[in-house]
Amino acid sequence: MPLAPLKLSQSLEDYLEMVYMLRKENGIARVKDISTALAVKMPSVAKAVLELKKLGLVTQEPYAGVELSKDGEKLAHQILNRHLLLKLFLMKLGVSEATANKDACSMEHILSAETLSKIGIFVNEFRKKGSSK
Repeated sequence: MPLAPLKLSQSLEDYLEMVYMLRKENGIARVKDISTALAVKMPSVAKAVLELKKLGLVTQEPYAGVELSKDGEKLAHQILNRHLLLKLFLMKLGVSEATANKDACSMEHILSAETLSKIGIFVNEFRKKGSSK
């Protein structure tokens, strides 16, 4: 069930999504790794983590990795799923994977829930038709 919408900026959504992905891939999301993955400076990551802490989405002990709260994990999962859905949709249209990934990152922040829902229905129908051939 989707969380009540928080007013997260595109940037904070990207940070939250990256914490989620790094924790899934490496078991830990360090400020340095987030900085490298998003190609931003470490003070920018520290500022974003502080904002996410204030919203109750992450926790971090000094000199430790960034942890997701229960709500933070749910929201990050939703953000990542939006990204993956849009990437898949664009690739089904014939867009290269690299471009689809880049464009999905931009689109995931601006499309309405209604539009994302319709894209999800379209992709699922496309999958069903593709598997019945």
